[in-house]
Amino acid sequence: MDLKIAGKRAVVICGSAGLGLAVCERLAAEGVNLVVFARDPANLAKARDQLQRAHKVQVETVAGDITSEADVDRLAGVAAEDGGSQILVLNTPRPPSPLRDFLDENDNARWDQAHQRQLHGALLVLRKITPLLLGTGWGRIVAITSASIKQPMPKHALSTIYRAGVQAALKHLAMELAPKGVTVNSVAPAVVVTPNWTVTHSIEARVQTVPMKRAGTPEEVAAAVAFFASDLAGFISGDTLQLDGGQTLSLV
Repeated sequence: MDLKIAGKRAVVICGSAGLGLAVCERLAAEGVNLVVFARDPANLAKARDQLQRAHKVQVETVAGDITSEADVDRLAGVAAEDGGSQILVLNTPRPPSPLRDFLDENDNARWDQAHQRQLHGALLVLRKITPLLLGTGWGRIVAITSASIKQPMPKHALSTIYRAGVQAALKHLAMELAPKGVTVNSVAPAVVVTPNWTVTHSIEARVQTVPMKRAGTPEEVAAAVAFFASDLAGFISGDTLQLDGGQTLSLV
């Protein structure tokens, strides 16, 4: 299926590995040029070479931290070059490990780290990059959040609380940007196995909570992101797509 976004340019946050890299691969396969932002220059260089070799698209990289305003400003400068960017994929780092129950989260440093990476950094990116999408009557913002924003999961307080804040920001933006032709949506995965899955929680135990009795894949998340980023999803905004194998039981 042609998503009708060949030649567009996408900014992908935390795009050098895991879910972010899978998104880059999927968009590049559609002919989308990329600006990839992540912390590790070596991983960025490896991802750039891989994407350019496989898909023959333009790939620019910016090394930086999502919590640094100076770094996000540098990203915005690159994203504004060469005709600008039309797509933003907002992916954020994982919460601190190991995951704990709410009342066991007694370390202020863990709360601060989760706040900076998952909420403060996300809002910083939205504030700096969103203005670049305006003015042409076409734009897409897609955030990767978590199924826990609709149904909190055990031991996910650091993820749920701050990602719920990101979801609230997305709802505001969806209302504000709809008249400008920019859609704002999110995908909310639950049990998805990536290369950086930690040993602090068992894949097998988590899979048993999924009705499909399997984990999702980064490629399945990337396909959902690509759909929301496409021309085909032009009348969808302010929505969230669950990618959880039927795990979330909420009615809305």
